[in-house]
Amino acid sequence: MVQDSLSLKWDGLETSKIEVRYENLTGKGDAYVGDRALPSLYNATFNSIQNTLQFLRLTRSKKRNVNILQCISGIIKPSRMTLLLGPPGAGKTTLLLALAGKLDHDLNILGLESCADTMVGDQMRRGISGGEKKRVTIGEMLVGPANVFFMDETSNGLDSSTTYQITNFLKQMVHAMDLTMVISLLQPDPETYKLFDDVILLSEGQIVYQGPCENALEFFELTGFRCPERKDVADFLQEVTSRKDQEQYWFKDDQAYRYISISEFSHTFKSFHIGQKLEKDIHIPYDKSKTLPDALVKEKYATSSLQLLKACFEREWLLSKRNSLLYIFKTFQLTFMSLVGMAMFFRTTMHVGSLENGIKFFGALFFGLLIVMFNGMAELSLTVVRLPIFFKQRDSLLYPAWAFALPIWLLRIPLSLMESGIWVVLTYYTIGFAPDATRFGRQFLTFFAIHQMALSLFRLLAAVARTEVLSYTLGPFTMMFIVTLGGFVVAKDDSKPWMSWGFYASPMMYAQNALVLDEFLDKRWSRPNIDPQINASTVGTALLKSRSFYTQDYWFWICLATLLGFSIIFNVLFIVALTFLNPSNNKCTHNMFEYLTVGHLLNTFLVAIVDAKHVIREESYTENTMNDRRKEIYEGIDMAVRSTSQHNNSALVALSTERRGMVLPFQPLSLAFNHVNYYIDTPFEMKHGGFKENRMQLLRDVSGALSPGILTALIGVSGAGKKTLMDVLAGRKTGGYTEGNIFISGYPKNQSTFARVSGYCEQNDIHSPNVTVYESLLYSAWLRLSSEVNTKIRKIFVDELMELVELHPLRNAMVGLPGVGGLTIEQRKRLTIAVELVANPSIIFMDEPTSGLDARAAAIVMRTVRNTVDTGRTVLCTIHQPSIDIFESFDELLLMKIGGQIIFAGPLGHQSHKLVEYFQDIPGVPKIRKGHNPATWVLDVTSSSAETQLNVDYAQIYANSTLYE
Repeated sequence: MVQDSLSLKWDGLETSKIEVRYENLTGKGDAYVGDRALPSLYNATFNSIQNTLQFLRLTRSKKRNVNILQCISGIIKPSRMTLLLGPPGAGKTTLLLALAGKLDHDLNILGLESCADTMVGDQMRRGISGGEKKRVTIGEMLVGPANVFFMDETSNGLDSSTTYQITNFLKQMVHAMDLTMVISLLQPDPETYKLFDDVILLSEGQIVYQGPCENALEFFELTGFRCPERKDVADFLQEVTSRKDQEQYWFKDDQAYRYISISEFSHTFKSFHIGQKLEKDIHIPYDKSKTLPDALVKEKYATSSLQLLKACFEREWLLSKRNSLLYIFKTFQLTFMSLVGMAMFFRTTMHVGSLENGIKFFGALFFGLLIVMFNGMAELSLTVVRLPIFFKQRDSLLYPAWAFALPIWLLRIPLSLMESGIWVVLTYYTIGFAPDATRFGRQFLTFFAIHQMALSLFRLLAAVARTEVLSYTLGPFTMMFIVTLGGFVVAKDDSKPWMSWGFYASPMMYAQNALVLDEFLDKRWSRPNIDPQINASTVGTALLKSRSFYTQDYWFWICLATLLGFSIIFNVLFIVALTFLNPSNNKCTHNMFEYLTVGHLLNTFLVAIVDAKHVIREESYTENTMNDRRKEIYEGIDMAVRSTSQHNNSALVALSTERRGMVLPFQPLSLAFNHVNYYIDTPFEMKHGGFKENRMQLLRDVSGALSPGILTALIGVSGAGKKTLMDVLAGRKTGGYTEGNIFISGYPKNQSTFARVSGYCEQNDIHSPNVTVYESLLYSAWLRLSSEVNTKIRKIFVDELMELVELHPLRNAMVGLPGVGGLTIEQRKRLTIAVELVANPSIIFMDEPTSGLDARAAAIVMRTVRNTVDTGRTVLCTIHQPSIDIFESFDELLLMKIGGQIIFAGPLGHQSHKLVEYFQDIPGVPKIRKGHNPATWVLDVTSSSAETQLNVDYAQIYANSTLYE
């Protein structure tokens, strides 16, 4: 791709360039602030009532108008890669959304060639690793002829080496192909930061700096702040605007420090020479003569409608084959229920010719109708689980909604034919329905139409609900409605006149009519009717009239056509819903709501000074104090996250000694593992691709030890086996084959007892959203502590743990849902740690506790982790992209390479000197540059390409080293 672009330039041809300008761009949102923003039951109820009254124009909105972006201007030039920096809540995502309006080569560059034929997987299916999923997301957007890219926090879940490689590839694309690109990152290391040409520093919705990266430090030195030598530039840029962190970077000894606000920074930047040049460029009209005709596309989609439909059809066919197990199970389920129906309504007990016997046939037909309809309910989960991917691709203009929906509709037709055929073939003659081939065929057509209608209905409900909880509520409710008004449970003539409309609106009424007309108009039901209460000449007609069904045969075809019409209508409405509805969680809106909620909450509570024995709990600000600090609500994470750490250093020191003597003692334990190997059965796809072994080895001869009071980091490139090793040590691998020895303080590990002394903090923070922080911990304590611990001790222990993880300011805060309201990501991480600590474990495993956090929020979480280690517990953390400060907060390191092998296990030393000395003693390994992040450096020098270039085996070198001995 890059080579083709260079060839064009050498031939005198220029590629398309796009310049993005924004002037006086303002972003606003409506949100509740103060106590009304807390996600409590009272607020949720009151807000719902108020929203209804507001919709009816009976009251005014109580929401505050909040500025997300405050009149910002700038230019993003082609052939330059721009880094967007700013803490969570600064408005980065809003800016990117506003600006966006919201292959083999790529596989090699993204490091996906080894898993090109592997399914992505999900929570229930083994697939690629988390880092590889992130690279797939990036690659999905890179494939195509786009000239402008906006990428939001693309490095989450990636190690620093992989982030550097991907960013370097993107830089080559930008320069060679004259692309326009803006990328927001949370914790870019110095090497990744240097790859960018420009940087936009955003805070509180205002641009603090926008221009070349090399001039950023010059600007802040002009204002009196200097970046220390061993400090990542990106971290410095984000922290220098924070009220809490700003003072440490003040370097003008001859002047007293004073806090410089975001508005002052923004005003100063306008007088800075870079800001003046930017202002001048904005007011110079863009020369449109430089724009090639193909710079801006005029077609909404990249290819024709036929090609879009063909591509979506092929993908749907592939997914159907991959989900074949589900369809096999559904077919088996229907077959089993057919056998149940045969046993219940066997023809030896199904006599004909009388009204009493006809009721049994009514029941048999109704039973079959219910089974076939319920068979389609699986469409709810199948559709809901695919909607997030669809919405992302739809909004990226990959394809329209109809191209997604039509293949699903078409490929379900053979499924309906097969399942309807199974039911009719197995039940028709065994139950004893009319022995007529024509009526057999008509019943088959009816069940086919019923199945198609049910599939279409449940797809529509899933598209409208868009969440599993709501869809599983809406689905059964709709089924209950159409079954009740189907004519069997309650006859139409037996219901109230005002309910008659429901019968005509129920698809089941037409299905029931078609089935009973097909059966009871057969000649074997033509005996004279002897019931004087029913005005009918034959038994069959009398049976139909007894339940208010139609009696003319032509109504069969009308009902059949109506069922097919319902199917068409539901599919059309499905397409309409997919076209116009948005995902259930609007990220831009909810993030704004989230930081306002937590921002107010953390400004409402104050962590007081620590005395000699305990922390004074919660203390409310007075109204005057709140008025003085009202503007701080808009500082996002600058104040919100940092407010949780208002303890001064002396307070932390005072606490550290007391925390070791908590009310519930525990036994410090060590963990040692020797020659651990782990295998899984080779996936079918890999066997098909040429992999000949029956087992795939994920861990290879891994040995190491974890000690009490020692914080150990587990790092490695994506796919090295970090999480696999942690899961094996924690005993969380339920499949596969494990070999080797694991010892707990010298004794062989017994998983049944080990689970009582260990804790595991998942990467995904899963909590009940409708309880408070204190209630979450107390509930966990009731479940996980011994029954010998009384209620008073439990509560004291929970209070001590909340001090340990600094959650007391959030004691009564509702947990809420991620991205909707409640706790921030960083606070959820600390709650996850606290929930595990409540079990009073001796050994704790933490899976990427800083993932998805900026450097400052990550520092808060790591302080919590350090507090946990200081109690004497054994802690192992996997970690991605650590900054220098975070990386050197660990005591020891386990370093893995691809193939599941350990290549370093030992202490880091002061400023990581032991790690650096170990690898620099290996011949050919490049020396670490001054100020280089040791974590990034060690991942670079131990990468697969570096190992191949040096012709060494780091695992073998480590096995022969004194460190291993």
